This record gives sequence, C-alpha cells and structure tokens, in this order.
Amino acid sequence: MFSKPAKGSKTPVQIEPLPLPAAAPVDQARKAPPRVASLISSDITIEGGVSGDGELQIDGVVRGDVRVGRLTVGETGHVEGGVYAEAVEIRGRVVGAITAKQVRLYGTAYVDGDITHEQLAMETGAFFQGRSLKFQRQAPPQAAPVAVSPAPVADLTLTAKPVG
Repeated sequence: MFSKPAKGSKTPVQIEPLPLPAAAPVDQARKAPPRVASLISSDITIEGGVSGDGELQIDGVVRGDVRVGRLTVGETGHVEGGVYAEAVEIRGRVVGAITAKQVRLYGTAYVDGDITHEQLAMETGAFFQGRSLKFQRQAPPQAAPVAVSPAPVADLTLTAKPVG
C-alpha cells in the first residue's frame, strides 16, 4: 500500500505554491453597492414634488412634478404633474408633460400630456393624448467661416403703373 523509496534514491520534493486569488480591481472595491429603487406604494399619496437622482417606482399617487433618474409608474400608479427623467416606463396614469430620453408606454398606460423624447415606444392598448416631440439634437459646433466679401448686388429700381 505504502511504498518506501529505496535508500539510495533521494529526490527532492517540490511543493508548488498555491495560486493567489486575483486581486479585485481597486475601482470595484471602492464602488458603492447598487442602488435599490425607491417605492411609493399603492396606499400612499404625496402632495408636492418628488426629486432625486435614483430610480423611483410609483404605485401610489403623486400630485406634483417628479424629477428622478429613472421612473416607473406601476399599473396602480398615478402622477398629476410634470415628469422629468432619463428613462420612463409607464403602466399606470400620467396627467402632465413628460420629458425623458427614453419613454415606454405599456398596454395599460394612460398619458394625457405632451411627451418630449429621444426614443418613444408604445404597446398596443396604450392611451396617449398629446403631442410627441422629438428632442432636437444640437449640431456639433462648426469651424468659424472664412470671411468672404459679399458679391456686389445689382441696383434694381421698381416702378408701379396705375391700373386702368
């Protein structure tokens, strides 16, 4: 079962070191944990505006402007006021203007107000009454035009004759 090496053979035993675990990049170690969306539940009514940089899901009622990074209006959610966000998903009601880069209206959505957007998606069954306004991207600044002297304009004189 166990064998004993012969007395004359002495081979050195080599022990390989265990591989070290890869060190996590410094940026990942310092990164904050992912944010969880804030929730306004279906039994909550807020009178006044809501603002922040994070993500918000509204299943209750907000009477006032909503300014957040990302907004989800649930099927029981209701917003009466302006909505300003990077991305908006609506399954409930919004009565007011929406301004966002990306807007998605699901089949249960009811929107009464203008939508200013870069991208707009609507499912069959969604109600939308208002104007869809696409963001006007500004053209990159042009180099200063070379000064050119204007061409001479011909001198033109108009005379009117009485009719009759």
